[in-house]
Amino acid sequence: MTDIDAVRLNFSPNTLHLLNAILGIVMFGVALDLRGEDFRRVVANPRPVLIGLAGHYLVFPAFTFLLVSIITPPPSVALGMMLVASCPAGNISNFLVNLARGNTALSVSISSTSTVLSVVATPLVLNFWGSMYAPTRSLLREVAVDPVEMFTTIFVLLGLPLIAGMFVARRWPAFTDKVRVPMKRLSIAIFVAFLVLALAANWQYFLRYVGGVVGAVFLHNALALTTGYWTATALGLPVRDRRAVSFEVGIQNSGLGLILIFTFFGGLGGMAIVAAWWGIWHVIAGLSLATYWSRRAV
Repeated sequence: MTDIDAVRLNFSPNTLHLLNAILGIVMFGVALDLRGEDFRRVVANPRPVLIGLAGHYLVFPAFTFLLVSIITPPPSVALGMMLVASCPAGNISNFLVNLARGNTALSVSISSTSTVLSVVATPLVLNFWGSMYAPTRSLLREVAVDPVEMFTTIFVLLGLPLIAGMFVARRWPAFTDKVRVPMKRLSIAIFVAFLVLALAANWQYFLRYVGGVVGAVFLHNALALTTGYWTATALGLPVRDRRAVSFEVGIQNSGLGLILIFTFFGGLGGMAIVAAWWGIWHVIAGLSLATYWSRRAV
């Protein structure tokens, strides 16, 4: 066991509950920009959803394996990268797509579907690629995703805020116009505050060990965002859909990854630091890219 694997992060389920509450508020703000016809268009043309799911669970994990084979990080770090690549889309992706002027209804459809599929897909994808790479083979464990927890997540984090936001937008349009921009600014401020608190709780570990994973996570996340965008481009999707698919592939549910690491891998340090730093970095990178795209014509 390397030094990094002996690290045990200060991870509390209460922290995840706080993040989920934040995401519920953010999702309500996103829903203010959505209408029923947005989802009807997605249902009428499911091809972009299938492309997003393929990029998420097939293309990106394969590229992760290639990246790990090239940069050869410590085995626990490599397995952490594979676990992140096998997790469903993170719910912050919906906010980022909305900020980037992408297809938000498509984003919500892909993230919710990927969460449902994660009950089967996450263990299968992790086991397949983890067993293909010799250094991580001995670290593999049987992983199971709780289906009740996944459906609860979809209902609480996506369903309820989505319904409430769309109802408010339909019922009180004048009020919605006034709060739409402040809600986006509040969402960004909340995320920044959460990142600062998350870093402060594990500051000593990040100072000592994050240098060993920061480059790997940077490359991994850049690969994810690029994979999503160019997969959608290669298959002929329009710009707004490309932006949605890019974030759906590039923003992973690293919170679920941390839960799986602490539940099935004993909080193995290399894996935990990868998932924790990914959770911080993908918000920074995602906000930067979304802000850039928000200023570019669709």
